[in-house]
Amino acid sequence: MLGGLRRRWEAYKYRFVPWIALNLRHKRRTLRFVPEESKDKIASDENVLQTLLTAFRSLFVNDLNRQMCLLNVIPEIKSKYPEIYSVQSKTIPKAVYNDQERQKALNPEEVLFSTLGFSIIRQPSSLESAGIGVFVAKGFVPEGTVVSMYPGTIYENHEPIFFQSIGNPFIFRCIDGVLIDGNNRGISKAIYRSCSKRDQIGPLKMCDVFWLTTAIQNPLAVGQYVNNCSSEKEANVCYQELNIPKCFPVEFKQYLPNINFSHEIERYNCLLLSKSGCAKPHEMNGVTETM
Repeated sequence: MLGGLRRRWEAYKYRFVPWIALNLRHKRRTLRFVPEESKDKIASDENVLQTLLTAFRSLFVNDLNRQMCLLNVIPEIKSKYPEIYSVQSKTIPKAVYNDQERQKALNPEEVLFSTLGFSIIRQPSSLESAGIGVFVAKGFVPEGTVVSMYPGTIYENHEPIFFQSIGNPFIFRCIDGVLIDGNNRGISKAIYRSCSKRDQIGPLKMCDVFWLTTAIQNPLAVGQYVNNCSSEKEANVCYQELNIPKCFPVEFKQYLPNINFSHEIERYNCLLLSKSGCAKPHEMNGVTETM
């Protein structure tokens, strides 16, 4: 029994905020000091946002067949994608067309690779007793590039999260005190699904729910599985916050793996960016932020 508890703790501690705080002195060489919130940037918001827009557009265009319901409802969005008209001009029976589209479409990981030049994968971590980690599966990740997003329900620091936090190693605390619950099981999963349904407007999905399942829509939504650095493994990624602007294309919100617990508040907080270039088969290890 004690052996089982010890193994669970070893897997849990890398994502446990109090453990990280108590052990900062053991990892000073991998800490990233942030003197104030405005300096929590290794890449500009404009560059980060452009990377997301590029990746999401590629995912959207690759999946046009499934997006037609949305596009037919909102013609102004449809006009932004000339790829649709070239397809519609062909006189192909619908059943044959759907079959051809399925064969032509790439899986999301391939889309990410063809767009950004790398793909990532979840698999057992190289850190001892750390459970699952995130690795570069293909290609090369340049320094300062967005490598993943931290999914989950976003809670302001005054909102209730006690019951969700019990036995939950996936709660991430942002620099401004905001919490992101990246657990894809139990009460955390139920709350995320409930909030996503609450905010959905007809065919317009306000967030990605596929990260809760084995299916993948946005392959970047694996940030909760990036373990913190250790004395053996120096950090090669760090966390950076980004609030999605109001002008963000509404058709791309389906790829944002975050939802706000409060309907009145809109913010999407945490991304992981590469601190240094890395290629296959490197594991991503996150740097602890201090202020």
